[in-house]
Amino acid sequence: MKNQNNLLPINFTTDMATDKPSGTVDLDALLPIAAVERDTGIPKDTLRVWERRYGFPKPGRDVFGERSYPRDQLEKLRLIKRLLDAGHRPGKLVNLDADALARMGEPRELRRRTTGRRAYSAEKRINLKAYLTLIQSHDIEKLRRQLAQSQLQLGLAHFVTDRIAPLSLMVRDAGVGGQLPVFAQRAFTESAKRVLYNAIGSMPAPPLQSQPCVLLTTFPQEYGGLGILMAEAMLTLEACQCVSLGVQTPIYDIVQACAVHQAHIVCLSFSESANPSDITGGLEQLRLALPAAVEIWVCGQCQALIRKPVPGVLAVPALELVADELLRWRKNQLELVPPPAASPAAQP
Repeated sequence: MKNQNNLLPINFTTDMATDKPSGTVDLDALLPIAAVERDTGIPKDTLRVWERRYGFPKPGRDVFGERSYPRDQLEKLRLIKRLLDAGHRPGKLVNLDADALARMGEPRELRRRTTGRRAYSAEKRINLKAYLTLIQSHDIEKLRRQLAQSQLQLGLAHFVTDRIAPLSLMVRDAGVGGQLPVFAQRAFTESAKRVLYNAIGSMPAPPLQSQPCVLLTTFPQEYGGLGILMAEAMLTLEACQCVSLGVQTPIYDIVQACAVHQAHIVCLSFSESANPSDITGGLEQLRLALPAAVEIWVCGQCQALIRKPVPGVLAVPALELVADELLRWRKNQLELVPPPAASPAAQP
């Protein structure tokens, strides 16, 4: 009988040769394409395209003529998905063996990706690894308490740059290396976002006429919201009027919101797994649609912009540079304002 729910095949008969108990999962059974999609997160259409283009995966066929995948291919697809999420291209991955893929996913030595200025000391690495241990042990409540306490001790700016930003890198690397499941990575992200939301919400509101007004969001293909939230924290500290649209906002709606709120800057962020063509194409489209006076900032590391800069788009690779860019913007605005005209009494 066909497994209509596409669940893992179950062997309900006892194997007399191996004396397996009934009801055990048959690890040697072939898996249908829907089960592979659910397990790996790789869409069925993508699996079919890879099969035609790269010759992998190589599914068999069940008695109904449907694609069926052996377990070793499933394991390799899991490794590929982790590396795709880290920004690698499928064409460079699918023909590698599992060992090579695993080596590519080994965590790198922790370094200051947010600034590129200095490496972390051993003390700071140990401190960050304590957080990673909490994530790996799935002690989310303790993780949230520790993050909240750290935010109070360090202040919001250093909490973002010295805790959340490097810890996000550690979590990503652990996920790529197969040391941290996806659900644990997401639990960390949501915990960090909750602490940041609370910290931003507790800050005094800037004056109503405070400038610039900054619109924050991500493109429709970008579902990760931690990067843009870290940028909002740094902008709020600099007394900006921040208008957050959350994530996955269509370009047309970004343009409309910018006009309604009279935003001076549109701030975006992208994850490492974002498609470079989507990034550059979307930025070019947004640049054409917005008035020239409205600046577009991309906060955080964005390899697509390093490889192919987009005219009229400012890359802010380090969150610590936000304050410098705001100083530049405000100075430029002062230079654009003409000096007040002299009063008639003051004229000769």
